[in-house]
Amino acid sequence: MKNRLIGRCVTVLAAGAAAVATLVASTGIASASGYQPRAAARDGVNALTGLYNRDTGLWNSTGWWNSANALTATIDYALATGDHRNNWVIDNTYKLNLDAQDGNFTNEYIDDTGWWALAWIRAYDLTGKKKYLETAAIDVDYMWSTHSDVCGGGVLWNRNKTYKNAVTNELMIKAAASLHNRLDGDQKYLAMATENWDWLMNSGMINSENMINDGLTDDCQNNGQTTWTYNQGIILGAAVELAEATGDDSYLTRAAELADASTKAPAIIKDGVLTEPCEADGGDCGADGPSFKGAYVRGLGELNAALDGRPYQDFLQTQAATAYAKDRTASDLYGVHWAGPISPITAATQHSAVEALIAPLWHAR
Repeated sequence: MKNRLIGRCVTVLAAGAAAVATLVASTGIASASGYQPRAAARDGVNALTGLYNRDTGLWNSTGWWNSANALTATIDYALATGDHRNNWVIDNTYKLNLDAQDGNFTNEYIDDTGWWALAWIRAYDLTGKKKYLETAAIDVDYMWSTHSDVCGGGVLWNRNKTYKNAVTNELMIKAAASLHNRLDGDQKYLAMATENWDWLMNSGMINSENMINDGLTDDCQNNGQTTWTYNQGIILGAAVELAEATGDDSYLTRAAELADASTKAPAIIKDGVLTEPCEADGGDCGADGPSFKGAYVRGLGELNAALDGRPYQDFLQTQAATAYAKDRTASDLYGVHWAGPISPITAATQHSAVEALIAPLWHAR
């Protein structure tokens, strides 16, 4: 199908965060010379696999939803390069965690479920195994079960809360549109995706600078909270899927407007490098924040590949080359600060850097 992403070019288990810190201390800072995009992505994903725990089917030193993103990064590398050496991780993760949490990769956090839905859609793209797509459909149906007319539409962030936010609804759009593009004769998921897109565009969460704030207040106003990078990025990949689903390039036009804003926004761009607001003053961004930039560059990479002239290629290459030069150990582990210094390192910081290394490699078919 048009705009489906393919490649431009055809393990050691860690015991947890302490083991990662020990490894960093023993290997030191890497040389910035010799940067080769495909080799850098290969070495980065191999180091990510080194943080994977075969016994749990998750990544050490990070959380449940972050592991969904680590899996997606692993699959993205295989799709972008044709290198399938780490594919064994996919089914191991699936088998060991299918019955975890609330089953089928669901839990009370609707955004967590969305990340896993997207991971299994990617797994289907790589392997063609229908069980992954079927699980993603279960996840999307579960997400949509929280949809309501409160604030005019949208799904909840948590099934036990009333908060409606950007990340969950962007994931809803992308996952539903992605399912439509892979299920012959579908109309149900397309309707979900288009309805949620229209709602989000008119919800007030997108501010006057074309940046997306975190969510809505109880009285359905923009809450003015942080413009996290992932809220600027997921929507871009969602637009690509919707454009494919409908044949309507206005989705890409709107996505480009958002991308033009976010790639220049002082709130998240420092000296040309993507920087999460929580990185200020050397912040480590806690457990969740280190995954955000990976989601941003993934979405921007998807949009870049779908647009004529690849307008964000230079930006994406800058992120990859900067991280490689300033945020990499000799063991190809990456921290949260792509412009340096190299600290801290977890599987979440690693998968985000891997997505930065992969994003310039995508192109459209």
